[in-house]
Amino acid sequence: MDFGSLETVVANSAFIAARGSFDGSSSQSSRDKKYLAKLKLPPLSKCESLRSSLSLEFESVCVQQPIGKKLFQQFLQSGEKHLPALELWKDIEDYDTVDNDLRPQKAKTILAQYLDPQAKLFCSFLDEGSVTKCKGGAVESQDRLFQPLLQATLAHLSQAPFQEYLDSLHFLRFLQWKWLEAQPMGEDWFLDFRVLGKGGFGEVSACQMKATGKLYACKKLNKKRLKKRKGYQVSHTAQLAGAGCRVERPQVALSSRRRKGYQVSRTAPAGRGGVQGGEGPRSPSAAGA
Repeated sequence: MDFGSLETVVANSAFIAARGSFDGSSSQSSRDKKYLAKLKLPPLSKCESLRSSLSLEFESVCVQQPIGKKLFQQFLQSGEKHLPALELWKDIEDYDTVDNDLRPQKAKTILAQYLDPQAKLFCSFLDEGSVTKCKGGAVESQDRLFQPLLQATLAHLSQAPFQEYLDSLHFLRFLQWKWLEAQPMGEDWFLDFRVLGKGGFGEVSACQMKATGKLYACKKLNKKRLKKRKGYQVSHTAQLAGAGCRVERPQVALSSRRRKGYQVSRTAPAGRGGVQGGEGPRSPSAAGA
């Protein structure tokens, strides 16, 4: 066996062993304690100063950011007075993603649970015009049928409930995640394995995050080659890398060197993607994995 073949066998063996920790549930030996310690949430007192530096708009904090949305919904669930609005919000989102043949039944459920004055979860904050319009179209499987109700629900939640949330422990937890998100992360957080494929602008290799033991696919882009072949104009990957730092979702890490760029995407089921950060902000969702 020549040296090249031996190197391939070793790389394959390491990759197969790493796949045992794909879901992060393997033994602690696959996690680096040094990096894992960096993912711990800081003390609450360390995050209070973020109140003055963050944009605390309802749409950004409670709808667009996954971790913010989850914590806000947990806050709403902690008290009964906001429960009707929360459940209506969830069911409308479910309606928009359910199969077409199930939508009529889902629509009837929404009408019965939230729009009937006798219902336990009746949403009295909804205006009659929007309710009447939705009742008329509920017999058909229309896309975005309940969007007027969703907008009215979010408008209601953005008032007093949102102000209550800003004074709650749930919001302090959100500040902890935002502090953690701002901590730097680079390519040293990942351990490279075998090359999975090569393309016109670079190569893709398997890698493992040292802190969590989870596997990712790392695309290494040669910036010099990208510029020479105008890859930034035609490459979808380059467009993703350019927008990466603005995405508030986990599963992708970006970093850069003078000649090469690195994009790390999670090898997860259903191809879930997003941005984790790179030599800059890191998404808190991956930190909690």
